[in-house]
Amino acid sequence: MFAEQRSVLRGFFVRRGAHDEAEDLVQETYLRLLRAHRTQGEAIANPEAYLYTVALNLAREQAARRKQAPLPLDELEHVATLLAAGEAVEDAAERAQRQRRLQELLATLPEHTRAVLVMQYRDGLSYKQIAARLGVSTHMVKKHVVRGLSACRRALAGNAEAWQ
Repeated sequence: MFAEQRSVLRGFFVRRGAHDEAEDLVQETYLRLLRAHRTQGEAIANPEAYLYTVALNLAREQAARRKQAPLPLDELEHVATLLAAGEAVEDAAERAQRQRRLQELLATLPEHTRAVLVMQYRDGLSYKQIAARLGVSTHMVKKHVVRGLSACRRALAGNAEAWQ
């Protein structure tokens, strides 16, 4: 069945935009079919139909991954600069991964807390400048910073092995 369906499956994935990944997706389709057969312990009633169901699911997963926002141009330029400077690719990749995790963490914070942290650490503004922009007291700015950093530390402590 693999030999018969391979080129048809490859075309199926290519038509759905997975040009470079088509061969890998064909392999993954068969791998999932074999795993299902092994875990069910019985023959799959209609292997060809099951095969195309798996292929359709893989195509949907691939399409969802492609829809994720691409790296902004400034991040790509930053990585290119690091590579030109001789920095190891792994270091740049780890830094980019940590940055994505931090952005995800910041997205979970309350809006004002997130804004205060961004203005302080990204924009380099003082408590007084942040307070003026937000129309709050400097004491409130400090509370947001403490609250935000505390949430970040808790999240990092809970995922310490993932951040290393």
